[in-house]
Amino acid sequence: MRIRSISAVLALTLLSLVVAAPAGAAPPRDELRKDLRAVVAAGATSAIAEITGPSGTRRAAAGVAELGRPTPAPVGGRFRIGSVSKTFLATVVLQLAAERRLTLDDTVERWLPGIVPDGDGITLRQLLDHTSGLYNYTAALDLSPAGWLPQRYRSWDPAELVALATAKPPLFAPGTDWSYSNTNYVLLGMVVKAATGRHYSTEIQRRIIGPLGLRQTESPGERVRISGPHAHGYLPVGPAGAEKPVDVTSYNPSIADAAGDMISSTADLNRFFRALLGGRLLPPAQLDAMTTMRTVAPGSGYGLGLETTTLSCGITLYGHGGGIFGYATNTLHTRDAKRQLSISVTPYVGDPGAAFESLIDNAFC
Repeated sequence: MRIRSISAVLALTLLSLVVAAPAGAAPPRDELRKDLRAVVAAGATSAIAEITGPSGTRRAAAGVAELGRPTPAPVGGRFRIGSVSKTFLATVVLQLAAERRLTLDDTVERWLPGIVPDGDGITLRQLLDHTSGLYNYTAALDLSPAGWLPQRYRSWDPAELVALATAKPPLFAPGTDWSYSNTNYVLLGMVVKAATGRHYSTEIQRRIIGPLGLRQTESPGERVRISGPHAHGYLPVGPAGAEKPVDVTSYNPSIADAAGDMISSTADLNRFFRALLGGRLLPPAQLDAMTTMRTVAPGSGYGLGLETTTLSCGITLYGHGGGIFGYATNTLHTRDAKRQLSISVTPYVGDPGAAFESLIDNAFC
């Protein structure tokens, strides 16, 4: 799930970075810490990251865990990952396809009769790669602080979220264009339940989280708190130039549902993508389908629940970005997953985009 109002950081997922250096090893920990401090100084309360590469693993943090307190941001802390959740769900859907329990050419109507108007013309593949044309339900919500904060603990049913989208006309005929829509993945979560008889979070747990030992990762349902060490997230509230921080660490994540409700850590994200890109979670045919990219912007592509960005130093990175109230996440990996970066930022005011770009340059170029 992407909540674009929280920070320009959230637009970095599909960013073509400007660099011109040969590929090198991951930066040492002190340099990574320096880069994270620059991200914080540019407009965040905390930033944590883990880089893996031929020279080993580097982990660092900058900023504070909570405004007004001296406790530093926890290096191994947990955070809300927003739309990075989509890659977990897409992996489950592709596993079900490999097991022949569904096919990517199945229609939405086949699995969810009557839920989507003209659902017999939309395939599961088009949900996965955002070519369905369905309106993005988050665009129908008032996600400004004034609109969202009074209902931050509200429970949302996935059918309610889909209804917000289907009340709007489609953006285009299925398969004729591309537009990122959280509605697609809410529907895929419903399809997983229809195909397996189990909630999508149960399938993610039994198929991915459990087997890989991702002990910091969960789909929390309607639980409002982040357990374990974590940095707090904030929204600026008030007139421009006189904003006050409102702590939004706790809220009901059902507003994101299968499109972005998950919590994880940098280490767990790197482990998940290492297993995924290394072929441990999907057979070759399904992994090839996931990593086959449609160009959606210069230097950027989208496959089946997976994004790519190609750096000007020639390296193409695979992963996903995500933003949700108080938190922005990016997880980036070479195709062989031998070099990886996962980072969580708690953006506040300012624009840490340039500092973030510099960090990626140092990590991969």
